[in-house]
Amino acid sequence: MRMKKLFGFLWVVLVIICSCQGASKNAEQQEENKPFKLLVLTERGGQHGGFTDAGLKWLAEEGKTMNFEITEINNARPITEEYLSQFQVIVQLDYPPYTWPEEAEKAFIRYIEEGRGGWVGFHHATLLGEFDGYPLWQWFSDFMGGIRFRNYIAPLADGTLIVEDKDHPVMKGVNASFVIPDDEWYTFDKNPRPHVHVLASVDESTYTPDSDIKMGDHPAVWVNPHKKARNVYFLIGHSKKLYDVEDFTKMFRNAIEWAAGK
Repeated sequence: MRMKKLFGFLWVVLVIICSCQGASKNAEQQEENKPFKLLVLTERGGQHGGFTDAGLKWLAEEGKTMNFEITEINNARPITEEYLSQFQVIVQLDYPPYTWPEEAEKAFIRYIEEGRGGWVGFHHATLLGEFDGYPLWQWFSDFMGGIRFRNYIAPLADGTLIVEDKDHPVMKGVNASFVIPDDEWYTFDKNPRPHVHVLASVDESTYTPDSDIKMGDHPAVWVNPHKKARNVYFLIGHSKKLYDVEDFTKMFRNAIEWAAGK
């Protein structure tokens, strides 16, 4: 009788342990399957409106397969450390590095410096200088390689992008070269290359139509390995036609996954 009671007790304990392990495994699976969150900073309307609108539509569709959710804001006022803590990636979709309140600047700096999440920036994120009465954000200039905006191709031009680091995760599955349509191709007061790691550059001899606005060595996609946050900047980001370029969408998709640590 005592042996039966002992076996019965051990059976109950075993059932409880298995149930706890099953519940723990289910909780872990639910956490793994939970969508990660992207904060998307945008400018609506204006000359970049087409790229932004197409980008939001693309992100909404990609989120279904890549398992992320997006939150869009049109200014930096909501940004605080607490607010940013809910996002795994910030996508600066043609949003400039000025007009940010001081609290937003400090929260963003800590997010990047301390690696609290990842960052993917496009085009307008390097509009660095004194614009609309705002001073140069020196930290952001340093983040982008110590540069200041100088000029751009206002009439727009196609240009061939040349991949320099094919082994970087952002360039996974991307062709060695491909054409970017209708972009402004910003130039800067200095080359960011000494302070960043360049993933791709634009061959200025391929500009169509040709332009006198050139840098010579012209980085177009780069990362700053000196920051804890995974980060990547794309010089391109003017035309909605970009979302019809498979290599561009591959880079964008790769950038999100890499920045999120997926």
